[in-house]
Amino acid sequence: MAIIETEATLHEAHRDNHTHRDVNGGWLRPAVFGAMDGLVSNLALMTGVAGGSVSQHTVVLSGLAGLAAGAFSMAAGEYTSVASQRELVEAELDVERRQLRKHPKDEEAELAALYESRGVEPGLAREVARQLSKDPEQALEIHAREELGIDPGDLPSPTVAAVSSFGSFALGALMPVLPYLLGASSMWPAVMLALLGLFLCGAVVAKVTARTWWYSGLRQLFLGGGAAGVTYALGTLFGTAVG
Repeated sequence: MAIIETEATLHEAHRDNHTHRDVNGGWLRPAVFGAMDGLVSNLALMTGVAGGSVSQHTVVLSGLAGLAAGAFSMAAGEYTSVASQRELVEAELDVERRQLRKHPKDEEAELAALYESRGVEPGLAREVARQLSKDPEQALEIHAREELGIDPGDLPSPTVAAVSSFGSFALGALMPVLPYLLGASSMWPAVMLALLGLFLCGAVVAKVTARTWWYSGLRQLFLGGGAAGVTYALGTLFGTAVG
């Protein structure tokens, strides 16, 4: 009987065990959203140029130029953004490291007070803080997580972010150009392929969110298609005015 109850308890604990999605999105943001940005911006650029009644050669050249300019711009911007964020975090970690070295008891008391504020009994909070503060690196990691909300061992890489942004943007921006490179003579194949890509990107995003794949895909399709439509109308207007 006891064995059966134990097995039932273990089964219940296993059933209650669960995993979470990657909410940090370290790979998702520069990759999937980079591809979306490339799709929307280059599709809008090409439809805007096509709306001005220019030659097919000009539309293709605009698409290739938009691909190159956007990919390098995304990579440079992502690198600068992530590098600046990392430098700020490292500076704050240096401050915390100096405080732990100069005022270890004050930092230990600060950690104990933090645990007390979260409902831990004062005596237990002081003992936990004392034991955790024995190792300086462990103490730094705990203070960083509790006070700054960061993990010192899991800081984002500027190079990875830049390369991911460059590749994903270029891949997304290539989709509206690809039909032309394969012999298409009108804008419609490029538009259809780009809209399909937008739907697929939106569906992929749904894999790490609470939205359904079709809702996320349709939302991105309509937003990207709307941007392309507005830009085409503006291109037609400006083309008529300039011409």
